Amino acid sequence: MDPVRVRSKKRITSFDIAELAGVSQATVSRALRGDPSVSGETRRRVEAAATALNYTVDKSASNLRGRLTGTLALLFFEDPTPDDSRINPFFLSMLGSITRACARHGYDLLISFQELARDWHADFAESKKADGIILLGYGDYLTHTSRLEKLRARGTKLVCWGAVLPEQPCVTIGCDNFSGGRSVTEHLLDQGCRRIAFLGDASQHFPEFQERYRGHIQALRTRGLPVDEALQVDAESSQHSGRRATEALLARGVAFDAIFAASDLIAIGAIGALSEQGIDVPFEVAVAGYDDIPMASFVTPALTTVQQDTQRAGEVLVDSLVRLIHNEPVASKMLPMKLIVRRSSLWQEIVHAECARED
Repeated sequence: MDPVRVRSKKRITSFDIAELAGVSQATVSRALRGDPSVSGETRRRVEAAATALNYTVDKSASNLRGRLTGTLALLFFEDPTPDDSRINPFFLSMLGSITRACARHGYDLLISFQELARDWHADFAESKKADGIILLGYGDYLTHTSRLEKLRARGTKLVCWGAVLPEQPCVTIGCDNFSGGRSVTEHLLDQGCRRIAFLGDASQHFPEFQERYRGHIQALRTRGLPVDEALQVDAESSQHSGRRATEALLARGVAFDAIFAASDLIAIGAIGALSEQGIDVPFEVAVAGYDDIPMASFVTPALTTVQQDTQRAGEVLVDSLVRLIHNEPVASKMLPMKLIVRRSSLWQEIVHAECARED
């Protein structure tokens, strides 16, 4: 039988075009509908392949894809974690609130990972699996922002959790990180600490950490204390990174009597590193974190931290996305924080209490 005739009877799909043009199926779909994100050269190659295969666009299927699905997508950024979850425990604490808010609005919830090894932002938007996307976590913010701009160019409805900054490419819900950083440092200063190290990447790549560091610096300057750059050590939000940053701080040989870690995971790693060196927390070094993840109250000593209202955060994320889907005006929003004081930073109060018992 003539192989050409057999092929002519086969229903040609966008996957066939993708194979012939040497691009992904998602790129074929974008090119055929005139998406401006596809370069002219790639579009011409896709159109030539479609012509060669006598492909015609199924308009009824295209219209079907344009309808609402009744589903919202929740995309987690893959974080380095000691277990197999690959999800920052802070974001896990939002999951219940997001699920309930979706049910209240009559939406199903689709949960997935942001797969950094491929063009996840384009492929997910193209799949039309959901009416809108909630993004939790982002890794390097500058890389993340470029991806968000591509999603916005396609008209994707999305809301992010993160630092609320001017001229962002999407609606963002976040915590008042500046006030949180200032509150932690003021508390440590009130405990008598004067050489406070900050563990966390305070660059534009991690704007939430950067805002916490800015609040920390303002608290020092308000009290008339100098800012020692040797007391800042880069760290990402993981226990391993917190441990390595503390070891690097100790290796510098600079004096410090407190650590303000930009996340609880960093703080827990720092406590472990200090303990290995025989340094007592909080009597020799006070430690505070940020996020108030469930683990924070169970480590020894229990961790002073900043609580972000994850229940309210989940509600606002979903409510904002639903309004966007219905083309209602939505603005970014910054939620308040609350300082949670526990034993890891209470040097003075513990000493005073023990002295009172001895008297």
